[in-house]
Amino acid sequence: MVVVISTRIDKFGQVLRVVGHRLWSSSLVHSFSETKDEVETIARIINDHPFPVQPLQPMLKRHVSSSILSTMFVENVIGRLFAAHANGLKAYEFFEFCLHHPEYSPTSDAFEKTLHVLARMRYFDKGWELMKKIQQLQPSLLTLKSLSIMLSRIAKYQSYEDTLEAFEKMEQHLFPGKKFGTEEFNILLRAFCSQRQMKEARSVFNKLHSRFPPDTKTMNILLLGFKESGDITAVELFYHEMVKRGFKLNSVTYSIRIDAYCKKGRLGDALKLFEEMDTVNCLPTVETITTLIHGAGIARNISKAKELFNEIFKRNFQPDTGAYNALLSSLIKSRDVKSAAVLMDEMEEKNIEFDNLTYHTMLWGLIRSNDVGGVIDLYERMVDKNFLPKARTVVMLMKFFCENQRIDLGLSLWNYLMNKGHCPHCHSLEILVTGLCSRGRVEEAFECSEQMLKRGRHMSELVFQMLKRSLLQLGEEEKLQKLYQMTKRLEMILPPNGQTIGTA
Repeated sequence: MVVVISTRIDKFGQVLRVVGHRLWSSSLVHSFSETKDEVETIARIINDHPFPVQPLQPMLKRHVSSSILSTMFVENVIGRLFAAHANGLKAYEFFEFCLHHPEYSPTSDAFEKTLHVLARMRYFDKGWELMKKIQQLQPSLLTLKSLSIMLSRIAKYQSYEDTLEAFEKMEQHLFPGKKFGTEEFNILLRAFCSQRQMKEARSVFNKLHSRFPPDTKTMNILLLGFKESGDITAVELFYHEMVKRGFKLNSVTYSIRIDAYCKKGRLGDALKLFEEMDTVNCLPTVETITTLIHGAGIARNISKAKELFNEIFKRNFQPDTGAYNALLSSLIKSRDVKSAAVLMDEMEEKNIEFDNLTYHTMLWGLIRSNDVGGVIDLYERMVDKNFLPKARTVVMLMKFFCENQRIDLGLSLWNYLMNKGHCPHCHSLEILVTGLCSRGRVEEAFECSEQMLKRGRHMSELVFQMLKRSLLQLGEEEKLQKLYQMTKRLEMILPPNGQTIGTA
């Protein structure tokens, strides 16, 4: 550890300072470790709490003392609940509990995470309620990010008119002292573009661009939307419209066009744009080169992918996890699993952290190669590192374990996630329950489903009907009735998810 000390201090003073610094650092590490444990404990207690059978507030009063109610603690607990796909109402209850403590001062991060959890589960009424509450208590916490969270989810789940109405509601009632301008206009456009609703995005642009003068960022948002919709012709037409309107092109503009070509397997056209960037003094970034490495992988040109990876070093950049993931993906696409494994070892040696994409890409390559042992080894490494995979990786692993007669590993994965306070995606439950019921392990299938419902999350009609058949065959009508009642209680308070559970 490097300790910077003024040269005027004598040697004895330096020793005292170094010792003191080490003691302070040791204390800080210990304190951080304790805080991390407290965060995990409280997040797990909240996620495991029976919902909506018992109120959450009394439990919070018992377990959350004023001594641990720091800004970082609250942010981290809500962050864990968000990552664990906890029921949004629980996160909201926790945040409200904290708001009522005089020692706690809310931050935009904690507020935005709570809003995101609610909006993700379509609790829009509660989302508006929370925003109104914050506007009254601490209006400075209402940021562009909170605006973006609500608008993007409303655009995803509700109508074009509902989204415009929400924008107007925020402008007139929630941000009354702020004059909306181009930044807010860009957020509204991004809400539609992120959902690939380009007809609606163009309509908003045509309707409001005279009121909110567009900038290069506005045009890049629309360009990105056309790229995400997969229409390369629309990308190029809109690019020329940008040029015609006199907007200054930047590295983001080029990166979007490069990605559009890469996604279509047109690596040669993407590389021409890459070369053009240097000639127009629009310098590429690590992200630009990462996009090209992905493109080389799509084109199955592994030598070009490696050459582009080396280009990062030539330009005095440092490759990050994203760049390594791009090369890893290229190797996997070329079915070179051995080289991909070597690359992961290199990442570990250089302290480049694995993220979910790293694990997912490598696991997918091993699964496609029918390397059962390799999949199990990497899964165990992931668990040893206490890494929490995202939903699609969990689903992929669950499916692999169940199809390869390793149902115990599927159950182990489920229990690992549950013990971490994580609530798996309902599709994971479908796969696991199917595997358990087909092997006559109905009791375990029932317990997993009960765990899901207790945490305030729906199970699908498919799971219910499967358990219904299995439980009736075993004469377990009481357990079936219990599942039915728990499900009906949830349906009374959860937003509709497009299905209702049938009769018991």
